[in-house]
Amino acid sequence: MSIPARSRRRAMEWGLVLASQGIEAIIDRGGQGWALLVEERDYPRAQDALAQYRVENRNWHWRQPVPEAGLIFHWGSVGWAAAIVAVYYWTAVRFPGLRSAGILDSDKVARGQWWRLLTAVTLHQGPPHLMANASMGFILMGLAMARYGAGVALLATFLAGVAGNAADLLVYTQPHQSLGASGMIMGALGAITVQSFSFWRKIRPGGRFLFRALAAGVLILVLVGFSQDSDVVAHVGGFIAGALFGCALGWVRPARLQSGPANAGAFFALAVLIATAWRLALRSP
Repeated sequence: MSIPARSRRRAMEWGLVLASQGIEAIIDRGGQGWALLVEERDYPRAQDALAQYRVENRNWHWRQPVPEAGLIFHWGSVGWAAAIVAVYYWTAVRFPGLRSAGILDSDKVARGQWWRLLTAVTLHQGPPHLMANASMGFILMGLAMARYGAGVALLATFLAGVAGNAADLLVYTQPHQSLGASGMIMGALGAITVQSFSFWRKIRPGGRFLFRALAAGVLILVLVGFSQDSDVVAHVGGFIAGALFGCALGWVRPARLQSGPANAGAFFALAVLIATAWRLALRSP
């Protein structure tokens, strides 16, 4: 008995289904197209098995093309890690007084020193704090830079870290001080968490990619960002801001994001922001 299939792939797929039920089938391509040949005595059972398979896998495709997924890691994150180590050396070892000029101090920000929201992202409390952020950031920043472009990712995640610091000011009513790049790193996590947003817009089952990515991203945020003595508010704020930036960048074609002009412009904007913030910090009383 013959069971017609519309393609070779479908015939092979159904052949595996029948084999799992102990039904022998031969894949055949005759004048009418692809088909499965089964013994007459097995024909009713084969039809039932395939009907059940179609019900259980309705609207589900075993394989889906995942566009724009060729590049998964950008080794430029080594440069980012080296940069925060160099800044730590200058602000904590070479010129320790710089830390007090750049740390996020809620009282001083309230008096107009807004640049501390930016300078605090470049500072670290000590070697353990620095190494924790450098190791985690090396991975997450590399993934974000691969998806959105090195310069674009650095600028977006830095702004996410600034947003995390701003969240501190909104949530904490008592005088508060903080510093560190962890908000920026959580921004990178948020950005790569929502990279499936572009898949959701382009392919039908993309919603599943987005849901799973969100669940995984939130789990990592809780495991890494909710540790004892960590600035949970800055971490959550950075994650949310990074996710929003990632959604916005998801509307832009990856080729354009990763182009030379876009990343050169983002690098320049980031350098201007940091240089301006530190210039104001060093000139303020």
